[in-house]
Amino acid sequence: MEKRRSPWAWIPTLYVAEGLPNVIVTALAVLIYMQLGMSDTEIGLYTGWLGLPWIIKPLWSPFVDLYKTKRWWVLAMQMLIGASLGGVAFTLNTPFWFQGTMFCFFLMAFSSATHDIAADGYYMLELDEHQQSWFVGIRNTFYRLAVIFVNFGLVVIADQLQRIYPDSQAYTWSLVFYGMAALFIGLWLWHTRMMPRADEDVSRKAEASEVWRGLKEMLWSFFTKMPWRPLLAAIVFILFFRFPEALLNAMSKTFLTRPQEDGGLGLTLAQYSLSYGFLGLIGLLSGGIIGGWIASRDGLRRWLWPLVCAITLPDIVYVYMSYMLPSNMFVVSACIFVEQFGYGVGFTALTLYMLYFAQGQYKTSHYALCTGLSYLGLMLPGMLSGYLKDAVGYRTFFLIVMLSCIVTFVVAAMIHIDPEFGKKKRADGK
Repeated sequence: MEKRRSPWAWIPTLYVAEGLPNVIVTALAVLIYMQLGMSDTEIGLYTGWLGLPWIIKPLWSPFVDLYKTKRWWVLAMQMLIGASLGGVAFTLNTPFWFQGTMFCFFLMAFSSATHDIAADGYYMLELDEHQQSWFVGIRNTFYRLAVIFVNFGLVVIADQLQRIYPDSQAYTWSLVFYGMAALFIGLWLWHTRMMPRADEDVSRKAEASEVWRGLKEMLWSFFTKMPWRPLLAAIVFILFFRFPEALLNAMSKTFLTRPQEDGGLGLTLAQYSLSYGFLGLIGLLSGGIIGGWIASRDGLRRWLWPLVCAITLPDIVYVYMSYMLPSNMFVVSACIFVEQFGYGVGFTALTLYMLYFAQGQYKTSHYALCTGLSYLGLMLPGMLSGYLKDAVGYRTFFLIVMLSCIVTFVVAAMIHIDPEFGKKKRADGK
């Protein structure tokens, strides 16, 4: 019988492996393509497509349950992620660098989305309920550390390499990705040794037709769980609550790093990594903690409108920076911190509402569908954001972002929330 290993041996590294490819595809790719000379129109359109696997992953998650084991899927996807990282490194220096890197990034996105399904499933099978609760903070912490490592660590490494090779951006990023490929092969080797074979992690014998039938039942229950008017309001809310952020997401990164003659701030990679990759993430995390605390104290309905204001109004800092073009890094970092802090606070409203909406039968699957709709709401406006920015310039674009905040207020006014949902219960049960 296999000796049971401590969860400490594999949980931290498993969730580092879950976080790394996600942030590479969704954030680092934008920076790389900008440095390689692509326009904001092209960046917004093409990197927007890379979010598709996370949108549709609920549709193939039943097959991860049906074929092989969760452990097998985790290890297989880590190998594919490592191969795709190596593919990006190789194709960056070829004549077909764009087609090659896009293919590898999409393979990475598909593998990462599948890895998310398998890793979370394995986590629930290998650990009992007490361990799951105890380690949830640990796994989230190491996931966030992976985000910091990419947005801060890898960008700083690339900046130092570009000081050594000042006219070879593709070559320097290639070196970074070869290093990441080696890291992922190391993670794969570590997990083949350290991830135990869970007793409940076995291949199911169900037929594919049974999976399709269960999928159809789940989808039918999702679209019939309430009358059509509140259902439509809920779907519209989930899709468009982050509409301003969807426009802002990629263009904020290009604004910070494009030269001032192009309307940007002209930050170096090192400055970007510190202000956005590190301090911005600190603001996001602290905002999320505070948003969760206030919503759990008095309930989501009580705090809905303050949360809506938090996720929208701080976007005004980009209007200020686009007009003033501050060179003081303290001012730039403070603006980014404020915007990311507000986003962290306000995002609590969407997360809690999706949990509220998903209550009932198929709770887990319905929540996964909600997250897919939320990603779709980010992807579609994001794909058009670069075209809009190139048409009007950064200053007018950020004014349009502020005007689009009206969308968030409108969709928030459409939904109904039980006043007691999320509210902390008193000792007497009231």
